Amino acid sequence: MTPNNKKTPNTGKPVWFITGCSTGFGRELATQALERGFRTVVTARKPDEVEALTSKGEALVLKLDVTDQGQIDAAIKAAEEKFGGIDVLVNNAGIGYFAAIEEGEADEVRRMFEINVFGMSRMIQAVLPGMRQRRKGFIINISSLAGLRSAPALGFYNATKFAVEGLSGALRQEVEPLGIKVMVVEPSGFRTDWAGRSANESKNQIADYAKTAGAWRSEIRADSGKQPGDPVRAAQAIIQSVESPKLPPHLLLGNDAYEGAMAKLEELRKEFSAVEKIARGADFPKGK
Repeated sequence: MTPNNKKTPNTGKPVWFITGCSTGFGRELATQALERGFRTVVTARKPDEVEALTSKGEALVLKLDVTDQGQIDAAIKAAEEKFGGIDVLVNNAGIGYFAAIEEGEADEVRRMFEINVFGMSRMIQAVLPGMRQRRKGFIINISSLAGLRSAPALGFYNATKFAVEGLSGALRQEVEPLGIKVMVVEPSGFRTDWAGRSANESKNQIADYAKTAGAWRSEIRADSGKQPGDPVRAAQAIIQSVESPKLPPHLLLGNDAYEGAMAKLEELRKEFSAVEKIARGADFPKGK
């Protein structure tokens, strides 16, 4: 894709492009961005669901399914033509899927990877030419605590979010010398629709996993709408991080996210230390 030759005016408000704005983090981010006077590209698979946000500020509402390359290219082109460029891309679109690994259905798993991983990477590839041309920009990838630690029933979802983490880390190293910043956001449980209608689960559930994957699946469903995380505060934290002098590479959101991530670090430290001698002994002897 050839980037638009226009440049975002230095005196203008930043341009935010947000995917998956119909509910949850995406909608709240779009709302707060518009209320702050940011020029905001509000996208959704069903644009009528976000049309009301245009009353809050300078918004461009676009139809966007991140699994459709044609829609991605058209949306980036429309945003650049209207606003001259994109300053902040927020890759928020994503879905969940609950299943023990043995229960996983290939079509559901592929669909989740298409949205959570390949959709995100397509968006990044589409926005980078313009950001590289202007030598500035921010890419914000919404991951999860599930991108840092695994849990029963979430194995396939974990796999997509671990992929987001790995891709984001490599991307950061590639584009920071070009003036482009990357942040990955790792929330724990928030009162969004992620655990409700946005997440499917395996149709055939195996009794042997009732106390592991089954129990986790039931707990996640039961907790939907009662999670401790506040999407309003989460959106504020993301915007404040982008506006801060130094963008954090990782942004944990929620007490459970912070405590869970720190516990995982300690768990890894102990596991790695236990095999240190084996690890160090796998190289050729020095001088060989």
